[in-house]
Amino acid sequence: LLLFQMAAFETTEEIELDVEERFQKCLDSLKKNLQTIRTGRANPAILDLVQVSYYGAPTPLNQMASISVPNSQQLQIDPFDKSVTNDIEKAIIESGLGLTP
Repeated sequence: LLLFQMAAFETTEEIELDVEERFQKCLDSLKKNLQTIRTGRANPAILDLVQVSYYGAPTPLNQMASISVPNSQQLQIDPFDKSVTNDIEKAIIESGLGLTP
């Protein structure tokens, strides 16, 4: 259900720009969600939505560590700060992705 509010002073160009902006946001969200689909081959993008508690602040995993694919079934996570390894493991388990650290 989408609700649109139109003010009497909006021009058609303003409405068109607003619709284009909202549509682009929808496409970006869809693209992000499609990247997390499991295909049978390891893909680092599946971890893009994982947030790790880093000194009390939720931080995306891909900003705290390098993520690589050593073979088709494994992801290798190399944290920049080794002291957060346990926090990363906890975040992956709690993410509900079904991955085993």
